[in-house]
Amino acid sequence: MPVVSQLRESLPAEIVIDDPDVLATYAQDHGAWARVGKPACVVRARGTADVQAVVRACIATGTPVVARGAGTGLSGGANATDGCVVLSLDRLDRVLAIDPVERIAVVQPGVVNNDLRAAVAEHGLWYPPDPASAAWSTIGGNVATNAGGLCCVKYGVTREYVLGMEVVNGLGEIVRLGRRTAKGVAGYDLTALLVGSEGTLGIVTEVTLRLLPARLPEITVAAQFDTLGQAADAITGVARAGIVPSVLELLDAATLKAVDDWKNLGVSAEGNYMLLANTDVPGESGQREAAAMQRVFDDAGAGFSAIAGDQEEVDALFAARRLAYFALERHGPVITEDVCVPKAKVPAMIRRLEEISAEHDVYIATLAHAGDGNLHPCMPMPPDAGEDLQKRALAAFDDIIDAAIELGGTVTGEHGVGLLKMAGLAKELGPEVIAMHRAVKAALDPHGILNPGKIFT
Repeated sequence: MPVVSQLRESLPAEIVIDDPDVLATYAQDHGAWARVGKPACVVRARGTADVQAVVRACIATGTPVVARGAGTGLSGGANATDGCVVLSLDRLDRVLAIDPVERIAVVQPGVVNNDLRAAVAEHGLWYPPDPASAAWSTIGGNVATNAGGLCCVKYGVTREYVLGMEVVNGLGEIVRLGRRTAKGVAGYDLTALLVGSEGTLGIVTEVTLRLLPARLPEITVAAQFDTLGQAADAITGVARAGIVPSVLELLDAATLKAVDDWKNLGVSAEGNYMLLANTDVPGESGQREAAAMQRVFDDAGAGFSAIAGDQEEVDALFAARRLAYFALERHGPVITEDVCVPKAKVPAMIRRLEEISAEHDVYIATLAHAGDGNLHPCMPMPPDAGEDLQKRALAAFDDIIDAAIELGGTVTGEHGVGLLKMAGLAKELGPEVIAMHRAVKAALDPHGILNPGKIFT
């Protein structure tokens, strides 16, 4: 029996959708130029039982199932394959519990990151992972890609906050992984294995998250630089000074102008590059840390630096950082990289970006979670980009990956591998480690239905 017919026998008709116009809206994420197939249908699950029914139907019919949250991914990890079932989890959007004593939250995967942050803030708590898409991306998608964000330089990525989860596994079983206790070392850490697995090892239907106490107000230091090299030296200088900022972000002037042209936030820079740094150290110690970062920026050649006193201006600058990708995307697709290198190699990687841009005659917008070495070189493409420009951009994409690996880095710091980084992952890990990945995949997805063709072939 075809999978759509089988699903309609076990699920309400209104949640099994095969209208071609609707399917097109669920078929891909924001990963520019990642291949996209035509799904057989979309199922908008209402709960774990629906997810289980979909997985069991896909096992019975040999149909791929691709789980999807808000579709904000940038690597093609949620893109449909031909004939698959796209399993949308956006309706599983409830915060099930917040425990201020244990400092945990239990949430469904469709909860939007910022909505969770607002909910726990009412209890004096904070959920640190904060991808730039936090206003739209869901916790399930954040877990699937092990998302990071601006605060990760000090507070780490999603995996460090996931204590446990409910999962529909590759056999169609509902299982619970992990714990709710502060400590626990029983058995393999399957929870950590599922985080970042991009829907290839199981479909997460509930997540238990570790929370921190509400953070103290931050102090922002901003600086502008004429050259990318100066900005890179400032980034390394912060690390050498022993400072761990709560945020350290890099934007180029063209990107800030793109945001201003769109949102008129008044953030366009006079210099070519801007660094935004925060410290959340309390009291006078925080003031001293902010002053120390400003000295580092000045020593690196900043044309302008200041400790911000205007909160409205600070909010505008950080809004610009979060909107940067979307501002670049307004005029056409954006090929987005997500490489991460050791902090000491950030200057070398940034200089290599300049060389790659010149070698391929491709504009590269420079964005970075600079404090942890996670760079997001973006190549905006005009809608009428010809074949030659596309080839040059893709060649630059490959060179950026190669440069990161050569510098001891990784092909992805937070966006995931998806479709766009598979060749790079093979280079980074080598055949022996890829074989280990395949063995794990075969063990946990014996029918080969969970988001096949992603991460590695």
